Amino acid sequence: WNPELGTRNLEPGTWNPEPGTRNLEPGTWNPEPGTRNLEPGTRNLEPGTRNPELGTRNLELGTRNPEPGTWNLEPGTRNLELGTRNPEPGTWNLKTLTHPLFKSHIHTMEIVVSGIRPTGNLHLGNYFGAMRNFVKMQEEHDCYFFIADYHSLTTHPTPADLHGNVKRILADYLASGLDPEKATLYLQSDVPQVAELYLLLNMNAYLGELERVTSFKDKIRQQPENVNAGLLTYPTLMAADIIIHKATKVPVGKDQEQHLEMTRTFANRFNRLYKVDFFPEPVAYNFGEALVKIPGLDGSAKMGKSEGEGNAIFLVDEPEVIRKKVMRAVSDSGPTEPNQPKPQAIDNLFNLMKAVSTPDTLEHFEILYTACTIRYGDMKKQLAEDIITFTSPLRLKINEISQDHAYLQKVVRRGAERASDSASATMREVRHIIGFREF
Repeated sequence: WNPELGTRNLEPGTWNPEPGTRNLEPGTWNPEPGTRNLEPGTRNLEPGTRNPELGTRNLELGTRNPEPGTWNLEPGTRNLELGTRNPEPGTWNLKTLTHPLFKSHIHTMEIVVSGIRPTGNLHLGNYFGAMRNFVKMQEEHDCYFFIADYHSLTTHPTPADLHGNVKRILADYLASGLDPEKATLYLQSDVPQVAELYLLLNMNAYLGELERVTSFKDKIRQQPENVNAGLLTYPTLMAADIIIHKATKVPVGKDQEQHLEMTRTFANRFNRLYKVDFFPEPVAYNFGEALVKIPGLDGSAKMGKSEGEGNAIFLVDEPEVIRKKVMRAVSDSGPTEPNQPKPQAIDNLFNLMKAVSTPDTLEHFEILYTACTIRYGDMKKQLAEDIITFTSPLRLKINEISQDHAYLQKVVRRGAERASDSASATMREVRHIIGFREF
């Protein structure tokens, strides 16, 4: 018998007189209708009070705390120590709680997301165009940098190639200055919530809009034998990558601007469909004057992997490889009159020198060009040695990190944990908004 609400039941499975209250073990207490005991022997004192065994709080009657040691003050909020999880059940990180009750500790940095496909080592274009800015961004923003191994599956890499490429990019990231203590570095495939959100976004993405994407039409022309669904739905996977962390800024190049526009479309469509203001509208991160574009060695305006092996200088290239590539760089017979405008290929050499050489060296060859006395062989030799001087510390660091399996494993596991915490919080709310409910 239970003459009063909250008295003890002597046998498991018996019921208190008020509807919805149930004791799971002898001696447990349920002082309010509808409250749940998370562990045998714990006691819920009032809605929102702490369970002494687990250190969790119940916000409303019947709500559940998703993880031991976390707070459920608002759906999806996280207990943050710069994004870290609580080290053990019952311990609380009070420094940066994302809740109005703790406004003095609210984490206000903007969220930035960026990923790179693991299709080979980083080159000078990646370093100056992205990595150097990422290093600055991690000091000022809440950054999520990931290796897009799901995206790479559209080209069907072998298992060995996939893992090797992921490892190379991770080592390049770390050697370039990304700090796993300041930014979240993770593998896309370590966060399965991304695949779930990708699925859900695809339910409201339409064939016509996906077929009109410029990059998809380019792929149809370039590889008609491999036009797969992953290429068609690339924009929805990219959108999932971004909005799963509720990012507001995304560093993108010209070729990705349309994809970012579609990310905004999918985010807004979700908000309208379910009549919520849930996903923010991400915008392109503008580096402004800090953006340095590195040209290719083949005379093209952009250094890249897809343009061919001779186009790019990779951070891991050995000195002799660099010398051969630079000496083969496209040039011409030289200027024929003073102050003659530089053609694209020659301008490329000077822009490369501007990035890696001293101002005095650059000025020396500018004077020779203006005077029509420049010898491109001499300029290329100097440029090659300056590139070697610049990349050698990075190459040595990449090679060292690549051999340290324990460190790479630690970085990946920590990044997976942080990214999963963020993604799980988002997906709990997404599922609730859509209408998925637990029984």
